[in-house]
Amino acid sequence: MKKNYNFSIILSFVGLWITSFFSSEAEIILGFLLIFSFGILHGSNDLLLIHTFSKIPSRLMFLKILGLYIAIILLAVILFYFIPSIALLLFIIFSAFHFGEQHWESKQLHIPLRLRQSFYFFYGLLVLQILFVLNIEDVILTIDSITSHTIPETAINTILNINLVILLLLSFLIYRRSENFRKTAPLEIFYLLIFCIIFKVSTLIWGFTIYFILWHSIPSLHDQIKFIYGNYNKTNCLNYLRKAFPYWLVSIFGIALVYSLIKDQRIVNAILFSFIAAITFPHALVMSKMFSTNKKRT
Repeated sequence: MKKNYNFSIILSFVGLWITSFFSSEAEIILGFLLIFSFGILHGSNDLLLIHTFSKIPSRLMFLKILGLYIAIILLAVILFYFIPSIALLLFIIFSAFHFGEQHWESKQLHIPLRLRQSFYFFYGLLVLQILFVLNIEDVILTIDSITSHTIPETAINTILNINLVILLLLSFLIYRRSENFRKTAPLEIFYLLIFCIIFKVSTLIWGFTIYFILWHSIPSLHDQIKFIYGNYNKTNCLNYLRKAFPYWLVSIFGIALVYSLIKDQRIVNAILFSFIAAITFPHALVMSKMFSTNKKRT
């Protein structure tokens, strides 16, 4: 995984360099295309993951999970349209835990479950907060466009400071208990500094795009392929992509159709964000189950 992160560092700065050739509008469009593409791709094989750690017959499993996904999408659309503030808050909470878990699970901290899960959440939240604070004007405008509420800049900074205190306390507790954490802590601090540079130099959308694809989605794809097939290699990678492609294609087509047909921007925002949330909520649960199952294997 360390080699993957070295690769991510190089590509992150390449990504920053590439944006010098694009207009701000083109950068936003490219960023959303990449976010939707990789976001859908790295969550497309949830059914296959569930089949790997479940004893439910595949056809019954598919129908149950498909029904659950549709229900979540409908619920998310309703939440984002009628109570977008609550929906956005839930989305950030789930995303924070999911990002933290994906980043730290392979480190094998060997600490109590509650402590580990708390650390995952506050670490993932810190990454998002760094992005928010370093692009605070865009964040305030984005929140206002989704929720019709203006969040004071001081509130965002205060939440960051509170989170830093909590994360430092958790880190101190884990540092005393986990040898692996003590070994990896200096490198993880370095990664956070890299995130600060990326988020400071880039725009909100492009900074999130770089993090989401290079630091989250690609490592997630690696973990999923290894879990499903037992090994990460070219053949297994192609098998994974082949199985995920139909879901990816249908999803991309659906997003494009919605965007072209619906003229009410509020409805479009509700559908797009609910779609991301609909991927994030069940995917985060599936990945947690995958990691816990993987622990039992070893």
